[in-house]
Amino acid sequence: MKVLLLENIHPIARDLFLKEGFHVDTLKGALTEDELIQKLPGYDVLGIRSKTFLTPKVFEAAKSVTSVGCFCVGTNQVDLQAARKSGTVVFNAPFSNTRSVAEMVISEIVMLSRKIGTRNNEMHQGIWNKSSAQCYEVRGKTLGIIGYGNIGTQVSMLAEAMGMRVVFYDVVSKLPLGNAKPLSTLEEVLSTADFVTLHVPALDSTKNMIGEAELKVMKPGSYLINNARGDIVVLSALEEAIKSKHLAGCALDVYPEEPENNIPNFPSPMKGLENVILTPHIGGATEEAQVNIGREVASTLIRFMNSGSTLHAVNFPKVDIQYSREFTRLSNVHLNVKGVLKDINRILSEYGANIQSQSLHTDSELGYLVVDLNQPVTDDLINSIQSLKTSVRTRRIG
Repeated sequence: MKVLLLENIHPIARDLFLKEGFHVDTLKGALTEDELIQKLPGYDVLGIRSKTFLTPKVFEAAKSVTSVGCFCVGTNQVDLQAARKSGTVVFNAPFSNTRSVAEMVISEIVMLSRKIGTRNNEMHQGIWNKSSAQCYEVRGKTLGIIGYGNIGTQVSMLAEAMGMRVVFYDVVSKLPLGNAKPLSTLEEVLSTADFVTLHVPALDSTKNMIGEAELKVMKPGSYLINNARGDIVVLSALEEAIKSKHLAGCALDVYPEEPENNIPNFPSPMKGLENVILTPHIGGATEEAQVNIGREVASTLIRFMNSGSTLHAVNFPKVDIQYSREFTRLSNVHLNVKGVLKDINRILSEYGANIQSQSLHTDSELGYLVVDLNQPVTDDLINSIQSLKTSVRTRRIG
């Protein structure tokens, strides 16, 4: 098995693949669409982070790639439908950097409330400005969380431990932790909270969800934190809210457009504004998080390659099955139409294969089948099943 890891994925992932006998190549940076099209043929597994974009053209060219690991939380850099169409399974790490992001949010709440970013900049310029004006404790203040998922709930618990009152809004009904209180609308949270932190995914419904109207609803002198997705907040409106003093400050870790690699002059309308904390998408960038992500995604990919398990896949029917060396195994991704299993079993019967077990799961479009046999899985057998009009991808496992 050949693995390509991009974007400085933690070495623990490479080590886990090598331990399984896989061949591993690594690159420090991201690759463009054209570079991926040239590079990927011949690889079975691709590992990326957030700067490598996988388009339909990439999946069309990379026919040997059976699985993609996103060594991060989000998968919006991957065209998941194109991956499904090519029979490529996509995995991510939805939980591994939760604590890192949550701790950063808490630190930003304190820094904004005490104007530490501004005082730090002044001191580096040799300005001694000892003042308590417009600096506050966070104890007793209200934190509003938009998106009460894995990270939002962690932030909620840490904030309560610091004596903050927590309210939240989510489009899905969520069970509150501790004393957190769910509110019925986004506007209710915005108008209630002293601090608002965003933890929503990149969807059409969340794009530009915090614009001029929403910022005006926020309490005068409140703060906004966005460590989620760059296109959630309209920056021109946020810039005006800071300049007009309607908001007392903000912290941004994500931006509408982010460079693929480090650059010296990143453009942003928020640069130079008072009590504005800007960081380069580092919410989950801790050593602990990168180790956890590297281990989690690599282990999931190895399990898929060795057993065919699609548990935790973000774009595929879920089949979770242990692998026994007593048998040989094949998998088949197919269109979810009538008669597929009948056709596959007919071919297996024609080859004299004795089926030990079958595991099948489907969704509205695809079916994923894993079959254990008590005889070798030959190339002819694989090719016969793949030749069915309904077959998307057929492979020998193990």
